[in-house]
Amino acid sequence: MSTTELPSPKPEIQPETASFWAATLEGKLLLQRCSDCGRAGYYPRFVCANCHSTGLDDFEATGRGTIYSYTVTTRGILEYATAGSYVLAMVALDEGPKMITNIVECEPADLHIGQTVEVVFAATGGAGALPRFRPVIRDV
Repeated sequence: MSTTELPSPKPEIQPETASFWAATLEGKLLLQRCSDCGRAGYYPRFVCANCHSTGLDDFEATGRGTIYSYTVTTRGILEYATAGSYVLAMVALDEGPKMITNIVECEPADLHIGQTVEVVFAATGGAGALPRFRPVIRDV
């Protein structure tokens, strides 16, 4: 298993993201759903990315999804400059939106597109925790 300890920078909280970050401290992944077109969205914003409605409501996601794409990053920047190699991925959440995140608690060679993952939260010491994902281990 990969033992790379990734940095967990504190998020910058904005009015439209405050409820999202507060929920992460409780181990919950919040998405938004548009009351006009019904589309689920991530990242938190004031208007729907699909129809531009302002009728957005938060809801708790399952925290599960599949790996849509990923890369093994060997040269990070900023806080990640000394992290060594780590996985940067796009996860397609079960509710529809895709999010850029890290895949943790596994070796990169064990990953594949379409693999089921679940959210885990990394403490930042601030007003939010970073949502990252790990492979779901199925009992045989």
